[in-house]
Amino acid sequence: MSKKIVIAEDEPITRMDIAEILTEAGYDVVGMASDGFDAVEMCKNLKPDLVLMDIKMPLLDGLKASRVLLEEKIVSCVVILTAYSTREFINEAKSIGIMGYVVKPVNEKNLLPAIEIAIAKDEEINYMKESIEKAKEDLKARKLIEKAKGILMKKGNITEEEAYNMIRKLSMDKRAPMKDIAKAIIMNR
Repeated sequence: MSKKIVIAEDEPITRMDIAEILTEAGYDVVGMASDGFDAVEMCKNLKPDLVLMDIKMPLLDGLKASRVLLEEKIVSCVVILTAYSTREFINEAKSIGIMGYVVKPVNEKNLLPAIEIAIAKDEEINYMKESIEKAKEDLKARKLIEKAKGILMKKGNITEEEAYNMIRKLSMDKRAPMKDIAKAIIMNR
């Protein structure tokens, strides 16, 4: 499945050139905006995989629009396209969480590698976030099971292993996750 991209660029010819480069490379250009405000609204509806954002645009500049997109988690991957490479812009882009910074003039040699790397980094970061969330959930479940084992050990004067086996057997009999059985034991103590 090709990646969905929104282009936010106030120059119509540049916007069309970028769209052509991306389409020929197999990307799906799902939207084009001429200012930051429209880009934000478009992204809310289209949920692109990546946004290419110019900095200097009317109504809402690209850095402010990018901040909104990233802070509100509308998108997670933004690459800046700009004629400006001042330290101030670069530092602001870094602080916002921009995934790439391409200085104009844009051509396929400088644009496509930046997009590929940004998408790969975004996927890697999302995978790590999911792994962290799963680890947190697993830890939470283990804590519940430990607490439930303690309750069973105290109530039934049984060993830790016997308490664990009891929870596991209930889990299999009820076809419910062990953490749910543990919650029920804790609530019913």
